[in-house]
Amino acid sequence: MAFQSTLIKMLLKLPQGLLIKLAGGQPTQIGGRTLDPYLQFISFGASKQPPLSSFEPAISRARAANALAMLAASPDPSISSEDFAIAAPGRQIPVRLYRPSVQTPDHPMMVYMHMGGGVIGDLETCDAFCALLAAKLGTPILSVDYRLAPEHQFPKGLDDCIFAYEWALKKAESYGAPAGQAAIGGDSMGGNFTAVIAQEMRRQHKPLPSLQLMLYPATNLVTPFPSATLYGDTYPLSTEIMEWFMGHYLPEGQDPSDLRLSPALESRVEQLPPAIIVTAGFDPLVDDGAAYAKYLEAAGVPVTYKCFDSLAHGFTAFMAVSPVAKAACHEVADMVAKAYATLDTGIVA
Repeated sequence: MAFQSTLIKMLLKLPQGLLIKLAGGQPTQIGGRTLDPYLQFISFGASKQPPLSSFEPAISRARAANALAMLAASPDPSISSEDFAIAAPGRQIPVRLYRPSVQTPDHPMMVYMHMGGGVIGDLETCDAFCALLAAKLGTPILSVDYRLAPEHQFPKGLDDCIFAYEWALKKAESYGAPAGQAAIGGDSMGGNFTAVIAQEMRRQHKPLPSLQLMLYPATNLVTPFPSATLYGDTYPLSTEIMEWFMGHYLPEGQDPSDLRLSPALESRVEQLPPAIIVTAGFDPLVDDGAAYAKYLEAAGVPVTYKCFDSLAHGFTAFMAVSPVAKAACHEVADMVAKAYATLDTGIVA
């Protein structure tokens, strides 16, 4: 795999025009957007492989992990990390804690949840991005390796993340962060969990997150957004794979309008924590994330929204192979750092 990774990264140093010639000959353009040539090259190669939905979940999980490892960026060497497990009732929740060498004392710890449709993904999936957040924010980042379906269907993975968030509230001070406070964030399914946790804490009259960071989130499993059709055959997320994810994630007979699955259907979203919502242009979920941003903003929630038009779903995993994705990840981290600088950490439920 090391040879394959080196070869791919060497190929991605070729001129963009040559990459496009090697990946179909013409730029990929859909809906007035043009895909980043580096991601076009990766997508073209991936199109020659069987889709994840053609395998059993355990096999797809391993294949996805291997593919992402070949493209993974190295985490910031100034950030230390420690793997351990949080003791929860009847189970242990694996986590990875990232800590910068110099912390900003008033910046809340962030609990981060990886992508993967609730079926694939692990601590490695978001390793470099979590280290980047720790460096930019000057605060600990707790990455959660929540349980996955179909072995552990909804709401077990969500329950793990809620438990990890509440653990962080209790333990933040021991890691040099403000006591009783934590932000939450995640990409794709992790973005869904982020939206749900913010709402669940308010419904249960528990401490709200200081901030919610959602990258290309799924927030509405009921509404058929146009982008699900327009970008339904894009890499790495297609509507076919989305349906495959949900087929394994949801128990038989589960109502997708459950607010713990479709937080955008919550009728009361005012007074939720400040939100940063980021989408990618080449993504079936781009309309979903944009709609949730508008919904929160209309309710008076402070929202920062940005769509990176030339990028695709999951771009945090492509920092090593796409300069555009790398720049976008740094911009996102800077957006969070700016929000942290103006946080009102006195938010209450």
